Amino acid sequence: MSSSSMAMGKGKAAVSKSLQESKLLWHIAFPAILTAVFQFSIGFVTVAFVGHIGSVELAAVTVVENVIEGFAYGVLLGMGSALETLCGQAVGAGQVSMLGVYIQRSWLICGATAVVLTPTYLFTAPILRALRQPGDVARVAGTYARWVAPQLFAYAANFPLQKFFQSQSRVWVVTAVSGAGLAVHVVLNYVVVARLGHGLLGAAVVGNVTWWLVIAAQVGYLVSGCFPEAWQGFSMLAFSNLAAFVKLSLASAVMLCLELWYYTAVLILVGFLKNAQLQIDVMSICINYQLWTLMVALGFNAAVSVRVSNELGANRPKAAKFSVIVAVLTSGSIGAVFFAVFLAWRTGLPRFFSEDGDVLREASRLGYLLAGSIFLNSVQPVLSGVAIGAGWQALVAFVNIGSYYFVGIPLAALFGFKLSMDAMGIWLGMTLGTLLQTAILVFISYRTKWEKQAMRAEERVREWGGRSDALPSATQVAPAVKDADPSSNAAAI
Repeated sequence: MSSSSMAMGKGKAAVSKSLQESKLLWHIAFPAILTAVFQFSIGFVTVAFVGHIGSVELAAVTVVENVIEGFAYGVLLGMGSALETLCGQAVGAGQVSMLGVYIQRSWLICGATAVVLTPTYLFTAPILRALRQPGDVARVAGTYARWVAPQLFAYAANFPLQKFFQSQSRVWVVTAVSGAGLAVHVVLNYVVVARLGHGLLGAAVVGNVTWWLVIAAQVGYLVSGCFPEAWQGFSMLAFSNLAAFVKLSLASAVMLCLELWYYTAVLILVGFLKNAQLQIDVMSICINYQLWTLMVALGFNAAVSVRVSNELGANRPKAAKFSVIVAVLTSGSIGAVFFAVFLAWRTGLPRFFSEDGDVLREASRLGYLLAGSIFLNSVQPVLSGVAIGAGWQALVAFVNIGSYYFVGIPLAALFGFKLSMDAMGIWLGMTLGTLLQTAILVFISYRTKWEKQAMRAEERVREWGGRSDALPSATQVAPAVKDADPSSNAAAI
């Protein structure tokens, strides 16, 4: 066979392999993207309706969602993300029966965490005043935060449920539930806030109702009998080996909180600027759009986490590495499309949130930086998903501290205050910190010895699953999931 024929054969094999991996990723990523968009849009819709009540209300709800809820959301998402590592690797190793115990452990930990976080909702006003936020914004935000406190416990239930379903690629029902919840949320906001004029109280009550409807539907799906192996009822095993579970949960929480709180810190910095209310309104528009586009990358975050954890659990390190490459390239390509869209429409998009001429003008000026950071954030969350799937949370936590808080925040303060660049300077500093973090994660992923990661996954499943029996061999196929892609092998659920 000629060298050209061999090259063509290898090329066709590589293309076929890439298409197969892309199919497996999209099988998880697409419904995960829709779920993330639907659930994020609950807050997006709330801000949109409240923004037409008044500028103080817009700033207050934005601060609550990005500072108070952002803080709590980050902690609970991080605590729940330990489940992502353990469930994914257990599925890959063929120990699906442990998933029910894992989710119960996660509920215990997340529920206790929600209780600890409750005072931040009750004392939002003094917290914001201590952070030097405008007085009228802090007062309105404090009232609103007390009304939305029930959502804190909904988050505590939601994240473990999502990780349980995602690890088995059972996500379409969750997507449908989230879409229906968003539709109900829009209708209720229109009736209660826009038509009946119940203002912030109405918006808060509508948000509480929406979130608990979503949780009730997901729990119904869990106990419906669709998971005969993974869910076998409540068990006292949930109270065993909690220390190891808490350790990974805390590492996951620190890693993700450092990322989510980065935006919170930026918003707090903006509150110190001259004409703070205008700057907060401008930054809130940009952050909302960035978080909305971030949902796509978070879909691939979930997909690559499942793929990597499944393949490492099944002792297939090369497949895990290949999945990382395909996920980064795919999400990055989508980010390039978003980059072009936001550059082209940078003057029109802010009108969805505000009709104030000053706000629209300042938001349009930030359009170039917003487009660049949106592209960057199409890659970074995927690499974080790799870290979760492989169990690197503690390592990435240190990377986040250095990149975000030793580089990004100081640069944001330098540009925003010392160089008088205001909100644009703060956003520039934030983007440079994210760029550094992304570069480090690319380097770590490139230098990783995936065979060693597969061995660690095997040890983790045996130790934390409480199982002493031998795990499946590298060639053993994990049980197929009912609604997974029939063309995939079992380890690529």
